[in-house]
Order: sequence, then structure tokens, then C-alpha cells
Amino acid sequence: METLLEHDLDIEDLRNHPARAVNVLRDLLSNGANLLPDPKRAGFYELHNESTAYYIHISPVTGKIILLATWPIRASRAD
Repeated sequence: METLLEHDLDIEDLRNHPARAVNVLRDLLSNGANLLPDPKRAGFYELHNESTAYYIHISPVTGKIILLATWPIRASRAD
């Protein structure tokens, strides 16, 4: 699912991630990020950039985005 949200997004960070992580997430969502729905949880999504995965919840009522987790993505090597 691709999304394009307004630039002034309400993102709540429950785990005190670095400010850069929240800013990158905001940019990804504002620029048409590809959201991968969590098949086990409605309203929960994963999205990636080149180096990081983000796990978020988007409230169906308020549209508020909650950043729940981030983790590094390992680059696959074709040696």
C-alpha cells in the first residue's frame, strides 16, 4: 500500500528514538512510502528506506502515527 500524507504529520515516538529517525519517517510518509500491512494487526505497518525498517501504527480515528520500533536492514551481498 502506497501512501502520500501531508508534510505536517503528527508522529508520536513512544520509545525516544533519535530525532533523525522521526524526521526520516516523516519524510518517507510525506513522499509516498510503501507501507507493508502487518497481517496480524490492523492499523500496523512496516516501511523501509535504504538502511532502516520502521514499525508504526496509524490510528484509523485520528490519523495519528505512532513510531513503535526501528531496526537496521542488512544489505544483501551477491559475492
